[in-house]
Amino acid sequence: MEPTQTTPSKWNKQLLEELMRTMMLSRKFEEKIEQMFAEGLVHGTTHLGIGEEAAAVGTVLAARPEDYLLATHRGHQPVLAKGVDVNAMMAEILGKQSGICKGKGGSMHIADIDKGVLGSNGVLGSNAPIACGAGLTIRRKGEDKIVLCFFGDGAANLGAIHEAMNLAAVWNLPVLFILVNNGYGVSTHISKASRDTDLAKRAYPFGIPVKTIDGNDILAVYETVREARDYVAQSGPMLIVQNTYRISGHSKSDQNRYRSKEEIDAWREKCPILRFKAYLLEQDRFTEEAIDQMDAETTAQIEAAAEYGINSPLPSLDTILDDVYA
Repeated sequence: MEPTQTTPSKWNKQLLEELMRTMMLSRKFEEKIEQMFAEGLVHGTTHLGIGEEAAAVGTVLAARPEDYLLATHRGHQPVLAKGVDVNAMMAEILGKQSGICKGKGGSMHIADIDKGVLGSNGVLGSNAPIACGAGLTIRRKGEDKIVLCFFGDGAANLGAIHEAMNLAAVWNLPVLFILVNNGYGVSTHISKASRDTDLAKRAYPFGIPVKTIDGNDILAVYETVREARDYVAQSGPMLIVQNTYRISGHSKSDQNRYRSKEEIDAWREKCPILRFKAYLLEQDRFTEEAIDQMDAETTAQIEAAAEYGINSPLPSLDTILDDVYA
């Protein structure tokens, strides 16, 4: 499977490198978290999206730096793509004082207002009404911004999502709803949760435009979101369904007994990083050595971040009530 058919010269080489590096960084970050979790260094829980890198990275990098982001409980990848410091991210997941939220947010509740990250959220679908609030603020201030609101196929059946899409449509709010369809809500296959698995139809009752794309094709993701961003800023909400797959389990307790090894292996062959690498080599945009260097540099960056997080101090008990508002 090749990435979207476009003229190779159309793509700026610096952008292509940024897309590849950010996908690599996201993958290695989550693989390191998985390793440290197994070693007992990560407390609580964490949700990985290994295999979904093109959907997250392509979406965020296609938007503008000033745009807002609301991620889900599986939010490491889009947050990293938004430019949140990888050291502070690692420290946060390890519950350390130097974490981006002082160690109090953990894996599922990362926020960085300076970067436009209004938060990840552990409650399915609950980020969508917040996205409407951010969208209303943009409209009231007359700003040229949009809100990226991620949710999954499981959350697509929740009332909060439908209410938010309806409200965004009624008020013409600049919210781009990103439905990352990885096929499973925890361990339930989409066909057992939705009679009609064409999730693009979720947009129909609200009269908003929708596009369905291959979420493992980073160039298709980038190009689609780039075009959608301008529409949303001017005309109101839109839904993009990105079909992908998480190779990793749902969370720490997931032993993958609900799907076969053959199914997982088949999707490993569709890995968005390997697919993009093959494309870059075939189009002579980068050499094997150049891509290997990106690989080595992102690995070193993650190892340094892990060391930083491990060696950072835990929060003092004296600060336990700081930043608590409810």
